Amino acid sequence: MIEKKRFFILILFTFLSFSAFSQAKLPYKNPKLSIDERVKDLLSRMNTEEKFWQLFMIPGDLEEGKEKYQKGIFGFQVSTKGNTDAAGQLLSYSSSATALETARKINAIQNYFVEETRLGIPIIAFDETLHGLVRDGATAFPQSIGLSAMWDTSLMRRVAEAIARETKSRGIRQILSPVVNIASDVRWGRVEETYGEDPYLSSEMGVAFVSPFEKMDVVTTPKHFLANSGDGGRDSYPIDFDERLLEEIYLPPFKACFERGGSRSVMTSYNSLNGSPCTANDWLLNKKLKQELNFKGFVISDASAVGGANVLHFTANDYPDASAKAINNGLDVIFQTDYEHYKLFIPPFLDGRIDQKTMDEAVKRVLTIKFQLGLFEHPYVNENEVNKWNGNPAHKTLAKEAALKSIVLLKNDNNVLPLQKSIHSLALIGTDAVEARLGGYSGPGNGKISILDGIKNKLNKTSNVLYSPGCGRQSDEWVTVPSANLSVSANGKTENGLLGEYFNNIALNGKPVVTRVDKKMNFRWTLYSPHPDINYDFYSVKWTGKLKAPATGKFKIGLDGNDGYRLYLNGKLIIDNWKSQTYSTLLTDYYFEKDKEYDIRVEFFESSGSAWFKLIWNIGVPNDWQQKIDDAVATAQKSDVAVVVTGIEEGESLDRAYLNLPGYQEEMINRIAATGKPVVVVLIGGSAITMTKWINNVSSVVDAWYPGEEGGNALADVLFGDYNPAGRLPITFPIAEGQLPLVYNHKPTGRTDDYVNLTGQPLFPFGFGLSYTKFAYSNLRFDKQHFSKNESTVVYCTIKNIGTREGDEVVQLYIRDLVSSVARPLKELKGFQRIHLKPGETKEVTFTITPDLLKMLNEQMQWVVEPGEFRIMIGASSKDIRVRDIVTVDK
Repeated sequence: MIEKKRFFILILFTFLSFSAFSQAKLPYKNPKLSIDERVKDLLSRMNTEEKFWQLFMIPGDLEEGKEKYQKGIFGFQVSTKGNTDAAGQLLSYSSSATALETARKINAIQNYFVEETRLGIPIIAFDETLHGLVRDGATAFPQSIGLSAMWDTSLMRRVAEAIARETKSRGIRQILSPVVNIASDVRWGRVEETYGEDPYLSSEMGVAFVSPFEKMDVVTTPKHFLANSGDGGRDSYPIDFDERLLEEIYLPPFKACFERGGSRSVMTSYNSLNGSPCTANDWLLNKKLKQELNFKGFVISDASAVGGANVLHFTANDYPDASAKAINNGLDVIFQTDYEHYKLFIPPFLDGRIDQKTMDEAVKRVLTIKFQLGLFEHPYVNENEVNKWNGNPAHKTLAKEAALKSIVLLKNDNNVLPLQKSIHSLALIGTDAVEARLGGYSGPGNGKISILDGIKNKLNKTSNVLYSPGCGRQSDEWVTVPSANLSVSANGKTENGLLGEYFNNIALNGKPVVTRVDKKMNFRWTLYSPHPDINYDFYSVKWTGKLKAPATGKFKIGLDGNDGYRLYLNGKLIIDNWKSQTYSTLLTDYYFEKDKEYDIRVEFFESSGSAWFKLIWNIGVPNDWQQKIDDAVATAQKSDVAVVVTGIEEGESLDRAYLNLPGYQEEMINRIAATGKPVVVVLIGGSAITMTKWINNVSSVVDAWYPGEEGGNALADVLFGDYNPAGRLPITFPIAEGQLPLVYNHKPTGRTDDYVNLTGQPLFPFGFGLSYTKFAYSNLRFDKQHFSKNESTVVYCTIKNIGTREGDEVVQLYIRDLVSSVARPLKELKGFQRIHLKPGETKEVTFTITPDLLKMLNEQMQWVVEPGEFRIMIGASSKDIRVRDIVTVDK
């Protein structure tokens, strides 16, 4: 029996050895061959379906059935239990999965693809790391705009290195970060994700961020190629820029990330560029990116953007057509949000609409990077490394250092700041003082420290910190009528909602095309029609049923939406807005009796598309903002100083038409200031804020951005003088929205830049930031002031701390080409250094002025250094120039 068992073991061993030998003989399995040889061999063995799946990426994993992935896949944004939102669109990162659990899951997924699929092609696990990995247990650093406000590339590299270690240790090998779009209009809701308005600053910060990732073999994906904010600061609005503007302003950060940072991927933007969707733009992707810039990495779409060609831009007939046009015009990888979406995009791969050579080139780009990452030899992450880097105390310390360096002091009349730790009582006001918001694309953070916690940690036990929430950022005056208060009898039963009858005309005529029960009257049909059988931009709807009142009394009820609508209660018309004109919110008083049911009919029509519509009332809305302000004022009156923490609402698809503090926060600030107490306003947010109505009434203003998980401790250090703030603005703060877009590096105007009722100057300029000390600039000199266009020179400047506190100064170099063949900006940032000086200490700062800093695009669109004079300016902001002189480039 024993001999028989040994025989079978020998046979099995021989089979496995032969199998292993056979696999090792395959060239693409041989690590001794070049990557090009391995890619060529593997590509030759792939059928068309397998090629498609290497060009398709989604959030997901194998739990829904691994057999679906027998053909392989590009990669997953690996989900863990509870990570998909209700719509199944994007990950919410709200799971409780630990870093180790995530690593084990990715290893298990890799094992399936390496061991159980025909060709054994590993996946690339990808995720978001805008300012920290968006996963449980990952360190949350200040939001990107705050990291840029540090004006410190060495610290940015250390932050990126920490994020990269936390990311790679979990098995994630591609990040969909950073955002290097230029924030040229601060109304854009995604300014917080950027490095600001300037191409040089964005380039330097972008390179500092991506380099550590790429050195650790984690692929970085700068986005969104090429511009993502259009007229009015609106996200993904169509872009119509000429090539000069793209080359001078919007392209440099991407080029820097590719050429100096080593980024091996790039994500396209949703919008169109000069008429063609960026996901299917031959000029942008093939000619500019791949040919002219010689980009060797792979190009991925933003989530669901490929289909946008037919539902957003109307440049494709359907999803397969959009797929074919995207790949044929330079896109490599289609990023979708669900496995089932593959059915929409695979047809042109199979029916010949996608050129075979183009398809193979895209697959080659993906496979090349998978080989470069070593995934074929080392597909699994070392699980022993996970806890070494995730939850690392050094990363938390680094998060605080970054927060400290990001904070910008905007105003400090009468040196109210720093506060004394011996202060008897302090009023801390505002919901943002306790929320510890982290900003967009954030994980939960590790032990977030709120501002209230930070101040309590800072002050001694005898100090009295009085907290009041104040009015908050939003004061709702109405809510959507809940589904529980709506009912309809349909199909022999009563259910919540209203019966909707949908017509393919705008007059409710004829027989409904669609009839259904809509649970809640809260619709936003901006990209699609209400139903596939309904016209996108020409339809009407009638909803009927019962409305049950939850209380007795006179309340307001109405409709919120655009285009035409009517509301009937018990057969009586109470709201009549049957016209297609604009968005409006109309409410009227109506007396309700508790638990009584009312016949309700709502009618709506849409004649141009992009509709949203709500049935609303103010029942159950407390509307107590005035009392909350009264409480905050009373708290301030009992204190020696009031710190009012305010915030804004912004984010992806949350652009801002108004830049003032939302809700009743401005009224609250002025009411508190009227008490006569010193008031310090702390701003929480990632973009510019207008302050005309209140800034002259307060002593100090501090911009903390979204300061990360250690933000509360960092802000407390700044408020009480344990750290001297030196953050600088990476964006311009306007006085009013009417000045926008407003950037410092604009070209000379034809005449003036003022208005009849407002100056063209900003409230706070680019590069601005105050300190608790003062610095003097002197002794500007050069190695040489005359040199040829191929030579460089060095400029020197002496900086002295003439105040009484040690602190940092951000020394900024600006250059202006005085006379040129085409108009050039009034000044351009070309260098910066953050230095630390003790009181009385002096340092000499140097900048090397290379031909690259002086070059420009001439009339023939060639990069050249034109002979002539250049003004060299060094100062503390784009407006605060302290010393300047001329250098001359000889003919």
